[in-house]
Amino acid sequence: MAKPLGSLVLVVGASGVGKDTLINAGRQALEGDPRFSFVRRIVTRPADAETEDHESMAPEEFARQEAAGRFALTWDAHNLRYALPISIETDIALGRTVVANVSRHVVGKARDKYPACAVILVTAEISLRAERLMTRGRESPDQITSRLARESAPVPAGIHPIIIDNSGPVAIGVTAFVMALRAIAAQD
Repeated sequence: MAKPLGSLVLVVGASGVGKDTLINAGRQALEGDPRFSFVRRIVTRPADAETEDHESMAPEEFARQEAAGRFALTWDAHNLRYALPISIETDIALGRTVVANVSRHVVGKARDKYPACAVILVTAEISLRAERLMTRGRESPDQITSRLARESAPVPAGIHPIIIDNSGPVAIGVTAFVMALRAIAAQD
């Protein structure tokens, strides 16, 4: 009997909700569990080692890799290009639960391509998000205010995400995140 396919878990949420914090802590908590694979996205921006885990790639190289079919999913956000590596398809085929930080704009496309797809929507209070964005130091106060004032893109219709409020202590958000991942993996 063939082993069932794994699933793709899309972690989404507005800037400053703590997606990378939850993903990094989840990776550590599930490190010895072979059911899970945490994928690093590729971004056309230098990595910030303290807050964001991604592989940086020059825009020209990104375009070459995309044209060569080396990405499973690509999307644009904040004047940057983003991608998930094609290697996620191997992990899914091996029955793993693949966890990735993505934009809500790519959720529909991901669902079409990977039917065994779950969405975790991370939220946080706006004042806490503003504080986190200021600490991150990538944007000016005016840019942060503008970012917070914009409406966040909704999760596409028909998709019912698992919602994690990451406004409280990090340990509570991490526990909820890891429990959600384990529940998703148990369904595979």
